[in-house]
Amino acid sequence: MEETVTFHDPHGHRVAAILSRPESSTTSLALLCHGFLSGKNSTTNKTLTRLLNEQGLATFRFDFFGQGESEGPFEAITTTLAIEQALAALDLVSARGYDKVGLVGSSFGGLVAILTTAQRQDIACLALKCPVVDFAEELLITLGPEELARWQETNTIPNIMGGTERIRLRYSFYEDCLTHIAYGPAERITIPTLIVQGEQDECVPLHQSHQLHNALKGPKRLDLLPKADHQFTREEDFCQMTIAIGEWLIKHLTMTPR
Repeated sequence: MEETVTFHDPHGHRVAAILSRPESSTTSLALLCHGFLSGKNSTTNKTLTRLLNEQGLATFRFDFFGQGESEGPFEAITTTLAIEQALAALDLVSARGYDKVGLVGSSFGGLVAILTTAQRQDIACLALKCPVVDFAEELLITLGPEELARWQETNTIPNIMGGTERIRLRYSFYEDCLTHIAYGPAERITIPTLIVQGEQDECVPLHQSHQLHNALKGPKRLDLLPKADHQFTREEDFCQMTIAIGEWLIKHLTMTPR
C-alpha cells in the first residue's frame, strides 16, 4: 500500500514523499535517496520498493529540494540542504514507529546518505549505488576548468545526465560541495555498508568508491560490475545491482539480534 506523504525541512520547504508498506505489519524500513536530476520515482527506487515490499519491508522515498514534486527552485539546491531533508525524513519515519531503518543512496543521494549516516546512531545499515564521495572533484573532472569558470559567471551547467539544454544551478552548489567531502565522515560509520558501482562508470571515478570502502570502519562490501555504466543501462547490470542492494537490506533489516 502506498501513501502520499508531505513533510517539511528545517527551513519550512515542503517535501513530497511516498511511504510504501507491505501487506504484513513491519517496523523495518528502507529510506531511499535518489540521484542528481532524478526523483523519488526513479526506476531504481521503484524496483527496490517492489523487491523490499515483497519481502515484508517498508520503503520511504522522497524528492530532494526543487526536484520531482518537492518545493523550491532546483538552482538553489545544496548538499547541506539535501542532508537536512534526509535527516527530517528519518525523524518522520522514526515518529511513525519504524525503529530499524536502512539508508539507500544513488549517486548524489549516496553522498547525502553517507553524510547523514555519519550524524546518526539510529541507522541499521547502508547501501550505496555508485555513490559520489567528493562531488567537487567529480564536477571538476566532468566539466573541466573552463566550464567551471563559465558556471561561476552564469550560474548554469551543462546537463551532466545527457540533456542538451544548460541547467540553472548556482555556483554556490560547487562551493558547498567543497565542504562536504565524505571520506572523513565515513570513518565514523560502523554499520554494515554495501557499495555497488560499474567499472565503466563515466560519472563517478572508481577511486572514490575504493577510497570510501577503505575509510568505512564496519562490515563492508564493494561490488564492482565489470560492464556496468553509471546508469546501469544494461538490463543484467541493473538486475544485479538492485538484487544486491535488496538482499543486503533484507539481511540487515530482518536479522534477529543475538
